[in-house]
Amino acid sequence: MTQKQKKQRICAVVEELKRIYPVAVCALEAHGDPFKLLVMGRLSAQCTDARVNIVCQELFARYPTAADLAAADLQDVERIVRPCGLYHTKAQNIIDASRMLLTDFGGELPHEMEELLKLPGVGRKIANLLRGDIFGLPAIVADTHCIRICGRLGMYPTALKDPTKVERILSELVPPDEQSDFCHRIVQFGRDVCSARAPRCDACPLYDLCEAVKKKK
Repeated sequence: MTQKQKKQRICAVVEELKRIYPVAVCALEAHGDPFKLLVMGRLSAQCTDARVNIVCQELFARYPTAADLAAADLQDVERIVRPCGLYHTKAQNIIDASRMLLTDFGGELPHEMEELLKLPGVGRKIANLLRGDIFGLPAIVADTHCIRICGRLGMYPTALKDPTKVERILSELVPPDEQSDFCHRIVQFGRDVCSARAPRCDACPLYDLCEAVKKKK
């Protein structure tokens, strides 16, 4: 498939996902708060968004701002975030990131990728989530759903699992103004239809656009 054909296919996928999911919703319930999305993004690593949402109800009730979390007791934060896994590292990261927000960025979340990556525990996935959701910038969040499904659609070999490479490829294919919402929709689609172990190909609205289906025939 040529680059032009890939762009045409991904644009068709974008439109179909918009039909299925008219409202693109971030599964992390931060309600547009930059600080909360930063924290929730870090906690979501190797953890479900649903669990993060539950855990953060107590976390933000006790520490509603970056200043509160920056001054928090580490052991108390570890206790709260323990259900998210890797709780020692995650607790330290979100406290340190809160402190850096205050000391290095005046309490305001930066929008540049290079600046976001300076925050403890923040990689390109979280940085792109923040850039897309908070600042409305073009951003591909290459999570497991996105990597799996776009590989099946033929945007790159299905064996490719490198998030940075996938991000680079999709950034060239998905229209810039659609990227953030596309990633939210593809996550929902991955949960509803195109799961890792048991994709519902017989009921898939993207059936005619899927390279993996063609290879099965």
